[in-house]
Amino acid sequence: MHPELLDKMMAMALSSGGCIKFDLKAFDDTLHRVLTGVSNHRTLQNFKQAAGMIKHRPVPPPLIASTLMVSGYIDHREVRAISDFVAAIDPKIPYNLLAFYPQFMMSDLPQTSREQAYRCLAEARKAGLKNVRLGNVHLLREC
Repeated sequence: MHPELLDKMMAMALSSGGCIKFDLKAFDDTLHRVLTGVSNHRTLQNFKQAAGMIKHRPVPPPLIASTLMVSGYIDHREVRAISDFVAAIDPKIPYNLLAFYPQFMMSDLPQTSREQAYRCLAEARKAGLKNVRLGNVHLLREC
């Protein structure tokens, strides 16, 4: 999205008590292109820009990040890279790790395993993030 539009959206979130959720699909640009068909350059720039406005209303958090843990693509190393990026901006930004469930264009991939999810969670915490959680835990498969 254009940075000016992001500023307007953040202003609305700040004034309304709402938030903006960024889906940080991958930190590696090549991997991001494989998954989405486009670069992540603008997404990462916009995330940094939005984070710059947190100081105007830190509670409730106006910015949240999430990553879908897609088996075979988004592993603990990729989550660590994303976590390092977020933590360098502000380690208090909420970060949700979401379990993947195969459907539509990725129906041939397995669900996120419990082992993968907890390894990713550990890496996010090692990166220094203070507000990390696993979402969609009911979708996790046993190893």
